[in-house]
Amino acid sequence: MRKSLLRNRCDCPLAERASLILEGKPLMRLMGIAALVACVLCTGAADAALVRIENLILTADGGFTPRLLPRRAFAPIEFEGHANLKAVDGGIPPAVQRIVLDFDRDGRLSVSGLPTCDPAVLDGTSPAEARARCREAVVGSGRVEALIDMGDGAPVKVGSPLTIFNGPRLEGHMTAVLHARTVVPSVQTFVLVVPIERRGGDFRYRATIDVPPIAGGRGSLSHIDGTIGRRYRFRGSRRSYVSARCSDGVLRTHGHLTFADTTIIDGTIEKACTAR
Repeated sequence: MRKSLLRNRCDCPLAERASLILEGKPLMRLMGIAALVACVLCTGAADAALVRIENLILTADGGFTPRLLPRRAFAPIEFEGHANLKAVDGGIPPAVQRIVLDFDRDGRLSVSGLPTCDPAVLDGTSPAEARARCREAVVGSGRVEALIDMGDGAPVKVGSPLTIFNGPRLEGHMTAVLHARTVVPSVQTFVLVVPIERRGGDFRYRATIDVPPIAGGRGSLSHIDGTIGRRYRFRGSRRSYVSARCSDGVLRTHGHLTFADTTIIDGTIEKACTAR
């Protein structure tokens, strides 16, 4: 069946704008939520993007520091982002199966001389053990949480520290390795290799995260946050894993989320920068 498509753009202040494309539900249902989306898209903490599709509510935001950046040269930054998913009825939201993130052409990744982490050495490790084994390859950290259906009563929330490592190249592409571990209802270690593809156009990089089943399919991701940034030295020069410039006054991050129930949420968050 061909999926219907609805576009909504909210006229937020230029400094903090967000646009969303909602896809994967019948057109009449989407028409019913169009007004709600338009009203809430620019609300929430720090103008985070917020959308409700039937029983699903997503809030997402991101940013970077510093915001004062060169117009042409690249300068080190730290990038952070977060997303929350919840079910309106208090149950478990639809499971996210894939997250695709595109990063602005004015951003740049540098991995020359930066140690890599072999994902195989992280199998079965706790967060502390993983960081100890690949300490020199850490490029970011955060937290992930999920809700799990235990069969009776309210869903159980589980969480884990998230560690992001610089990974080995895969088919010519840079990679990041994500590590997390849950212990309810049993121990489950997540080691995800995320390819980072270099692209042309408005977005320089694309990172694709395939989210594995949680607790045998009984769980669903409810929260993820992360801060990415690493300063290091290589051949006597200072380098930064993440750098950026401010050529047009804004840095953009585009996200595309695919859910198990065929819902698709697609949108862009824009954050202002100041050129120096």
